[in-house]
Amino acid sequence: MTTAPLIEIPDRFNAASFFVDRHVAEGRSDKVAFFHEDRTVTYAGLQELVNRVGNALLALGVEMEHRVLLLLLDSPEFVASFFGAIKIGALPIPVNTMMRAQDYLYFLNDSRARVAIISQPLLAEAGPILDQAKYLRHVVIVGKAEGKHIAFDQWVGKAAARLEAVDTSKDDTAFWLYSSGSTGFPKGAVHLHHDMVICSDTYALQVLGITERDRTASAAKLFFAYGLGNNMYFPMRVGAQGILYPHRPMPEGMFEVIDRYKPTIFFGVPTLYAAMLQVKEAEKRFDCSSLRLCVSAGEALPPELYKRWTERFKVELIDGIGTTEILHIFLSNRPGKVRAGSTGQVVPGYEAAILDDEGKPVPTGEVGNLRVKGDSTMAYYWNKHEKTKASLFGEWIQTGDKYYQDEEGYFWYCGRSDDMLKVGGIWVSPVEVENTLVGHPAVLEAAVVGKEDTDKLVKPKAYVVLKDTHTASAELAAELKHFVKDKIAPYKFPRWVEFVSELPKTATGKIQRFKLRQRD
Repeated sequence: MTTAPLIEIPDRFNAASFFVDRHVAEGRSDKVAFFHEDRTVTYAGLQELVNRVGNALLALGVEMEHRVLLLLLDSPEFVASFFGAIKIGALPIPVNTMMRAQDYLYFLNDSRARVAIISQPLLAEAGPILDQAKYLRHVVIVGKAEGKHIAFDQWVGKAAARLEAVDTSKDDTAFWLYSSGSTGFPKGAVHLHHDMVICSDTYALQVLGITERDRTASAAKLFFAYGLGNNMYFPMRVGAQGILYPHRPMPEGMFEVIDRYKPTIFFGVPTLYAAMLQVKEAEKRFDCSSLRLCVSAGEALPPELYKRWTERFKVELIDGIGTTEILHIFLSNRPGKVRAGSTGQVVPGYEAAILDDEGKPVPTGEVGNLRVKGDSTMAYYWNKHEKTKASLFGEWIQTGDKYYQDEEGYFWYCGRSDDMLKVGGIWVSPVEVENTLVGHPAVLEAAVVGKEDTDKLVKPKAYVVLKDTHTASAELAAELKHFVKDKIAPYKFPRWVEFVSELPKTATGKIQRFKLRQRD
């Protein structure tokens, strides 16, 4: 059963008008919209900053449908750049702040972004490739800018504080988010102006029960689809407050955020919840009494973690699943109706089906491929026609996840239909890690699979075949881990390295990762 969104979205619709301007019109000008370190930004202050960014982009020659890359830490500048671009009909593209230089070059060239807005600390990684980006014309730096780069504060300071939203349709493209691919090449998922409203009015309103009295904190950053909803457009849907945390989400740091800013809803991933449970006497050292609800997504939440968290902190922890392509959570447990170990039930507004490889429904209790239908689903993958056709089936999208559904309508995760891994809530392509390992002079072949750690959370494990000239050792295993960390995003490195004489393969030479998974 589906429930329609709580508002009727008109045909002429600009997401920035709805999420930003509406709050000033409805009398929330002086209310704090976001906390950021020692700063607070009101809804009126946010509107002004959004308008200034929009006007500043126009001054750089940015037009409707031009792409603007956002390599930004969580901050009011992120929010303003995102909605400032949308307000003029341009397309903001937030990207992962933990990637490597070559990844940023790929994003810039694939998207053909004319402008990049970058947090100064991230220049150390992204800076060296900016001159190689074929379409890039302007780089704006949040923080200290040098050379030909533009300083954000001066840039917006010169721009007008008033801006009318451009006339867009609810079905116009609003923004892109890159989704990791099984071959290691990310895909730009194209989202429309109405998509954020759909996610807000289905999951945020009808599952979380978010109101303007809430205050959100999210370990998942704004460049993730999960974080973008959690901590930006969910609170902005209802005139609530978000806590923007620009630092790495470490366990102690997250407790400090909860203690200091008093959020009512906290969003994390299982790996983080497991780490937070390791903090000694956290319940005595930090005041967590403001929390009414904790949310987990990104990877399956083991039942033991749910049990330990709820018993210790006395606050409900609900697990769900969303994707970049669907934008946010479409299966979720409900407060008071949690089935530990399951992903919960269908979120109102969505439909889910479990099908066999021929696309036919499977009986209750049998494992099959999860397909989902809902109005927040991406329009297509940018410049990836074949991938789009392989994922979209009319109004339905194939998620790539294996599930079964029980008699009571709860969904239970059974793994991936490809070899992708979720590590700490972030997709990792085994192919990318394997290709990196093979770049080491000692490595002949490598295969990467997921292995559960002591908390039942999946991490990469590498099986490595060495060249005849090298010998297996603990020192070499440690060296290979560091080698991967240095070459690609550090969270992708293998936590275990096992040396083997050969890898299992098909007759055509394809690695049979499932046989390696069976060994553990």
